[in-house]
Amino acid sequence: RWQGRGTPCPCPPSRPAALAMEFTVVDYIIFALLLVLSSAIGLFYALSGGRQRTVQEFLLANRNMGFLPVALSLLATFQSAVAILGVPAEIYRFGTEYWFLGCSYFLGLLIPAHVFIPVFYRLRLTSAYEYLELRFNKAVRICGTVTFIFQMVIYMGVVLYAPALALNAVTGFDLWSAVLTMGLVCTLYTTLGGLKAVIWTDVFQTLVMFAGQLAVIAVGARRVGGIGRVWRVADEAGKISGIDLNPDPYERHTFWTLAFGGVFMMLSLYGVNQAQVQRYLSSRSEREAVLSCYAVFPCQQIVLCLSCLTGLVMFVYDREHPLAPAHGRASSDQMVLYFVMDVLQDLPGLPGLFVACLFSGSLSTISSAFNSLATVTMEDLVRPHLPGLSESRATLLSKLLALGYGLLCLGMAYMSSMMGPVLQAAISIFGMVGGPLLGLFCLGMFFPCANPTGAVTGLAAGLAMAFWVGIGSLVQNMRAPGGAPPPNSTAVPAAAANITAGLVATLLPSTPAPQSPTGLQKFYSLSYMWYSAHNSTTVILVGLLVSLLTGPTPGEAVDPRTIYPVLPRLFCCLPRRCRDALRCGVGSTAQVSGAAPRPALPPRSRSPEQGYIRTAGAPTYTVQETSF
Repeated sequence: RWQGRGTPCPCPPSRPAALAMEFTVVDYIIFALLLVLSSAIGLFYALSGGRQRTVQEFLLANRNMGFLPVALSLLATFQSAVAILGVPAEIYRFGTEYWFLGCSYFLGLLIPAHVFIPVFYRLRLTSAYEYLELRFNKAVRICGTVTFIFQMVIYMGVVLYAPALALNAVTGFDLWSAVLTMGLVCTLYTTLGGLKAVIWTDVFQTLVMFAGQLAVIAVGARRVGGIGRVWRVADEAGKISGIDLNPDPYERHTFWTLAFGGVFMMLSLYGVNQAQVQRYLSSRSEREAVLSCYAVFPCQQIVLCLSCLTGLVMFVYDREHPLAPAHGRASSDQMVLYFVMDVLQDLPGLPGLFVACLFSGSLSTISSAFNSLATVTMEDLVRPHLPGLSESRATLLSKLLALGYGLLCLGMAYMSSMMGPVLQAAISIFGMVGGPLLGLFCLGMFFPCANPTGAVTGLAAGLAMAFWVGIGSLVQNMRAPGGAPPPNSTAVPAAAANITAGLVATLLPSTPAPQSPTGLQKFYSLSYMWYSAHNSTTVILVGLLVSLLTGPTPGEAVDPRTIYPVLPRLFCCLPRRCRDALRCGVGSTAQVSGAAPRPALPPRSRSPEQGYIRTAGAPTYTVQETSF
């Protein structure tokens, strides 16, 4: 029997199932087509158009992308293979309560569209961390950059290795062949084709992911009597969850946890993460960037719906066609693969399509990591120290950085294979970092009085709090009887709070909930969905306190382009004099005279050969407000 079941239900005896699903020629052809077409897209953009000869073209697609490909790329960036495997397992084990996460998508995408995108786009940035130097100073920028690099390097090896490991256990697909194939193909098209190739391969891979999930749902539902019967049986078994309005933040999933805690998770992903900001900045206009945020909303809902339906179909299928007892020790991610391979084994080509779907999830996430890491390294660490670097050398160096991060990813995948239990901690580290970075950007954007000392101290406090709660939760759960986290655990799911909450169910066996914890144990039981909110709030509170103690930044010293005036927008009905007072002394972007912002990062002008290049001199402000 599969793992995750509580009391066995009366059902037919389990039938034999192959220990490993053998691919047919058609399966291999479909899988090979995914790799060949992904590589071909990279080669096409390496040999066409500007041929990736400028940094602007290589890292920002020459700021010429439309909203639809950007939206699909935004979706694919964090729709990794662990999400494709993890969300159905979550629904199978705990019911449809996780589906309420879709409620958080509204504010989680609306706020980036009308707050973060206008600020970033009008500053004509390449790296999101350039903002931190404009708002604070170079030290804050470097702290943010190093934190992001640490976050992504730790995660990209895991996101490459974990799905390959699950695939190997279930299908017999060679582990290191899968790892090397994904890593090398991804490195190839990212290094040759730049961001434009990454975006268009994301579009292609998103369609493959949709096709793979739809195939599983259609075939699985057909074999158990249709979607209507799936819903009816799941409802009778108590898997269709109602709205749980329990406000307890220590409950793993409630409506408030998912709908409001999830907003902070979405903001850390779609608001300030370099991989997503880079896609906004590649749009041909601010309007296109905002539209891409709107367009990704229905796509996210569709993805969530497909994943949840897969979990329900899997639950009903298991009741009527239980797998062999030999698979009873399967982990959650393997459990989904056993179901898929059992459903599709009589249909040549469909197992290959689903494997292509998994590989697409990994390729899209890893390629985004390579490109964003190359961008922040080039713009934040290399160029400031080599101001005389020519455009051709800078472009070559950017490509070498992408190649280097690709090879580093393979090394991190190898390290992941030797980590064992530490692998869970490595996954959690990713989730621990997203919240503090969100808090750092919010501190700068919404609080004009914050100073550089407060920003650095707040970031350090947020990271310390994140690691304390995250690692403490992990250690506590490993000490629990059986060494497995309880259903409301926040150990591995901490990563899900900033990549995708689908990681919740991945790698975690199901055990009964322990007695109600007290003291620090209670603190460690905080739902993973509140991690981003908790850690970002810590950054803001500590940053504001330190700023006030060390001397707040005068409003007239703050570049108004780096501030989003929250209070004047919220109280827009007040008289103008009152609204001006709420600006805390910060000028308006409509002012064009006497404004001499700090010269650290002057705006850019357009060059036909080099895209946007930096020029000296004071900027001219324009009135271009976005209503919230």
